[in-house]
Amino acid sequence: MAHQDQGRNGSECSHAYDLHKALHWLMAGVSLCGISLRPDCTWTPETLVFGALLWAWSDEKTLLERFTTARKIIINRYGEQQEPAGSYQAFIKLLRKWTEPLLKALSTAFRQRMAQTLAAVWMVEGWLVFAVDGSRVDVPRTRKNEERYSPKSKLSREAQKRRRKAKRRRSLREARQRKANVPRIWLTMLWHVGSGLPWDWRTGPSDSSERGHFQDMLGSVPPRSLLTADAGFVGYDLWKTLLDAGHQLLVRVGSNVKLLKKLGYARERNGLVYLWPDHAAKKRLPPLVLRLVVVTNKERGPIYLVTSVMSHEAFSDAQIAAVYRRRWGIEVYYRHCKQTFERRKLRSKNPDNAMVELHWSLLGMWAMGLHSHARLVGQGVLPKQISFAGVWRAYRRPMREYKSPPDPGERMRQLIDRAIIDPYERRNKASRDYPLKKQEQAAGSPILRKATRAQVQQAIQVKHEQKKGLTA
Repeated sequence: MAHQDQGRNGSECSHAYDLHKALHWLMAGVSLCGISLRPDCTWTPETLVFGALLWAWSDEKTLLERFTTARKIIINRYGEQQEPAGSYQAFIKLLRKWTEPLLKALSTAFRQRMAQTLAAVWMVEGWLVFAVDGSRVDVPRTRKNEERYSPKSKLSREAQKRRRKAKRRRSLREARQRKANVPRIWLTMLWHVGSGLPWDWRTGPSDSSERGHFQDMLGSVPPRSLLTADAGFVGYDLWKTLLDAGHQLLVRVGSNVKLLKKLGYARERNGLVYLWPDHAAKKRLPPLVLRLVVVTNKERGPIYLVTSVMSHEAFSDAQIAAVYRRRWGIEVYYRHCKQTFERRKLRSKNPDNAMVELHWSLLGMWAMGLHSHARLVGQGVLPKQISFAGVWRAYRRPMREYKSPPDPGERMRQLIDRAIIDPYERRNKASRDYPLKKQEQAAGSPILRKATRAQVQQAIQVKHEQKKGLTA
């Protein structure tokens, strides 16, 4: 047995040993060769990653207390001879510098481990499915956070200064504007539907483009995947980029989308529609051939979905409804992140530190989910049956009692085994009138029109031009 697995006192019966074992499992396959710390640095790349994950898992109320707990656990396992520096500022400074390469290394290894250990839930209805959605995470209202993460003001800084020095009769208007100018980080996540775990994410100010984030994440998606999204991820350019990359799409559409029928560009069949806006037609770009499926929902009315998979044998209407229904899991994952994991509002007052805190919080959730899912899915438990609150308790308790030996039945693996949602049938809470309940406007139905004669002729010309281009 390796010295680092024995710990300072050689005990394998402590909670700290279970935590260390879990961290080593997660680090298998992670390449840290590109992480080069100073020779006099008391942190190593490995202990830095361990400290950051423990820091993210901790449930202490302040960031300093979380760091203190993480550092004590590392000292317990590595001994005082490898004791890392006790300065939180030095720790967060290292993370500011190395979070980006560490995020890349850990994400690559986690994705490979998901494919290996979660093969039983890798595919959904015969497809490798990823969902995408965006959300906002609050940060403390400091001047630097407001400058970095608040929506970009239409006024210049000089104009804002003049406005602040204006007459007192305008103070009420300024107060209202400051209240609306809340600093938040926009988070767009790509989520693996089969396992219920994240795959990739992008961050930015609260007015960032989630479509731009989505396009930026396409490079991490395996070939020939199916990507599903809600009505916010629409548009000819976005969908064409996705299809040109070799993927398929399943997206909800509403009244913000105009579709054509009877265009004559492809062989007519049931449900065939086209997305061909005027700007694409003027550039002689081909129309996107899609299939429109209407799913009946008793509570919210009909749901309109379009997919690029035209074959009913490869992707039936029932399978389409089942896949889109599972897309809702990304919304639940955001709820876990904000409510259960208590990351609705970050604690860092510095914008760079806030971004570090968010990235490691997401990595911490991903690490817990991967480690627990690999064990439970291997036992035949479905991801939807796994309780995230129970999983987090399985890691929090060993951190609080890291020096003590576990009581009978309280080892980390046994706590994980019990992190399963009970079979109790929950009542539908949709009708409850919560004071802060998010009220979303219904997406409505897409605007479906029959193509004009001019559009049909233009589509035929574009099709001929394409054929000539291919033969040439």
